[in-house]
Amino acid sequence: MTDKIHRRQFLQAAGAVAAGTGLGFANPQTPEANAEESINKTPRLLAGCCAYSYGPDLRRGRMTMEDFILKAVELRLDGIDMTAYYFKSTEAAYLAGLRHLAYKNAVPFSGAACGVSMVQADAAKRAQALAEIKNWVDVADQLGAPHLRVFAGKLPPGATLPQAIGWVVEIMKAASDYSGKKGIMIGVEDHSGVTQNAGVCLEVMHRVDSPYAGINLDITHFIPTPTQDAYAQIAACIPYATNTHIRDYFDDHTPVDMDRVWRLFSQAGFKGYMSAEYERDEDPQNVSPATGVPKLVAKIRNLCKQYSSV
Repeated sequence: MTDKIHRRQFLQAAGAVAAGTGLGFANPQTPEANAEESINKTPRLLAGCCAYSYGPDLRRGRMTMEDFILKAVELRLDGIDMTAYYFKSTEAAYLAGLRHLAYKNAVPFSGAACGVSMVQADAAKRAQALAEIKNWVDVADQLGAPHLRVFAGKLPPGATLPQAIGWVVEIMKAASDYSGKKGIMIGVEDHSGVTQNAGVCLEVMHRVDSPYAGINLDITHFIPTPTQDAYAQIAACIPYATNTHIRDYFDDHTPVDMDRVWRLFSQAGFKGYMSAEYERDEDPQNVSPATGVPKLVAKIRNLCKQYSSV
């Protein structure tokens, strides 16, 4: 991913220099390269949903992960994100059963999601976090899921942001080296903690510099700065987005301009899942995901159709 971005930026810069100096360099673009560039700019936005959207029902046993797979058929989803918190186990037979049920119902897994955090001051704890991520990569591999979401984590007392970034880079490098052998992407989410700023996310990506590392881009968690609002930070991270999580309100409860967000992804030529992550502060006994998720998914599906080539 990063190699393609760097190569394209170099060719664009070289062309601009040649035009400005009148050196008349030959155009390096062949018909095949032009075709590839056209495909790269073509958006392919797919409607997805995270199992987290049904968290209250899954936690209380009113729903199983098997039910969630079947719910995807009912909602006409293009793929689902298998949040690992709700797995009954990680035994091979259970994972194979989920994979088989999904296949029988033509439901792709857009990825899996675990709760491992990488900001650990203690080297032994960082080693443990890496081991856990590798374990979840193996789980994703058995599921047939091509992506695993991880967290960076919150800054520990006494630690500095540069230190935290270094710890995340250390683990992400090793994790993506491992996951790459299985063809699985590692996506660090811009969740609460050190990655709630696009600059931090991009620094991690540049330093990890792996085609198997990216950003699990949750559109609602960025903290605005004096120079970049949330939308600017979303746009900055899209080139490294491996997957997305979609709510229709930010952390401060202001509504998200969904059309604006979809335009950003479309203009960037994003290809991937726009996955509903339904969440409400109300008592889940009174406000059921069964009511809220279909409404959010319908909005996502319509936007994907409007802004995508598919």
